[in-house]
Amino acid sequence: MTTTAPAGIPPPVAPEELLAHVGPGTDVIVPVANGEPVAFLDALEAAADSLEGARVNQLLCLRPRRHHTGCFGTRLRHVSYFLGAPLRQNFERGEIDLVPNDFHAVPEILRRRCIRPLLVVAASAPDRHGYVSLGVAADYAAALLGEVPVVVEVNPQMPRTEGLHTFRLADAVAWTERNTALVEVPEPEPTAVDHAIAALVAERIPDGATLQIGIGAVPGLVAGLLTDHRDLGIHTELLGDAGMRLIDSGAVTGRHKSREKGLATTTTVMGTSALYDWADENPALFMLPVDISNHPCVIASQPDVAAINATMQVDLLGQCASESLGTHYVSSTGGQADFMRGAQLSDGGQSFIVTHATAHDTASGTTVSRIVSTLSDGAVVTAHKNLVDKVVTEHGVAELTGRTAAERARALIAVAAPEFREVLGRAAHERGLLWD
Repeated sequence: MTTTAPAGIPPPVAPEELLAHVGPGTDVIVPVANGEPVAFLDALEAAADSLEGARVNQLLCLRPRRHHTGCFGTRLRHVSYFLGAPLRQNFERGEIDLVPNDFHAVPEILRRRCIRPLLVVAASAPDRHGYVSLGVAADYAAALLGEVPVVVEVNPQMPRTEGLHTFRLADAVAWTERNTALVEVPEPEPTAVDHAIAALVAERIPDGATLQIGIGAVPGLVAGLLTDHRDLGIHTELLGDAGMRLIDSGAVTGRHKSREKGLATTTTVMGTSALYDWADENPALFMLPVDISNHPCVIASQPDVAAINATMQVDLLGQCASESLGTHYVSSTGGQADFMRGAQLSDGGQSFIVTHATAHDTASGTTVSRIVSTLSDGAVVTAHKNLVDKVVTEHGVAELTGRTAAERARALIAVAAPEFREVLGRAAHERGLLWD
């Protein structure tokens, strides 16, 4: 399929011709996930031997690529802002770089660190007015539109969505076309533990709440338990299939939202082909740049925010390690702290940190507690203790806001797996958190 450009827009060029805009030290900025311009990156890698100090900046990729392996040296290197599964081993081997960040701050970080920026995006086909949409990936790319040169890869399979991420194709310095199927991210198969945790969260969400509800087993199950609620709103960073089903159930009206009333707002859409088809020209969906969707002040302006995030380890004061297992980095901060801060400041807001009470330690072959006396050596604290509101395991809800250190320790021990509670109690005494 070949896109016919509206009058006044130059015709597309071959992907290789786009490389004329990549010079020494260029920071190529690529959107999240399916916003990745596949043909451009193919051409960039093919020409890597002629590059000098180029970098690809991207928060989350779904496709493994050669430049992730460090094989091009300093000629072409990847800079990540969130480690998805394709990049974890590359980071551990020193083949890519990682920039710690809160998701809402990524546009400003890019403005500061990218000396010669070039924004390269996948976009929908132009409409009759010559405008394209960033489709399912607004994120930091939408925030940078109009500020840095933009190269466009039109993908006829990219949904056209409404939001603050549309622009005239004529404003691009150049464009090409590639018909690329979007990567699907299927929903995980939930366990009995996931069902138990989701039920504890769902029963605490009132009618009229504004939800941060993304992908993952527990958020998906929570969404399924809210279909009989009334006048829910959605203001999230990532909308998946579960959010789509909740909207279609009629439970979401957005009537009580402080902004974008009546609309489900997000900065990324990621899931199955059914979700991408649903998003296409759907007036119920509105895409926002991430410095709006994830800004804690914007989140806080919404009523009764209910933010749901996961973690891998919680200590007895409530500190959460959500991005590393000890020194082993598996992701990054993403929007967790953004939404926890926003929920904390929201009128009636609450944030839920969800985790299974136990995990299987593959190194030792044993079952370990995810509620721990102290975080593992080298663990990265994603959510510090003052941000953590409610910690939910299959054994209950530990409410931490406004409680003393001793009360926090007791509450967290109570939601730990029964077989670990005694040892956690002893550890709490040894740490001076409990005295009786």
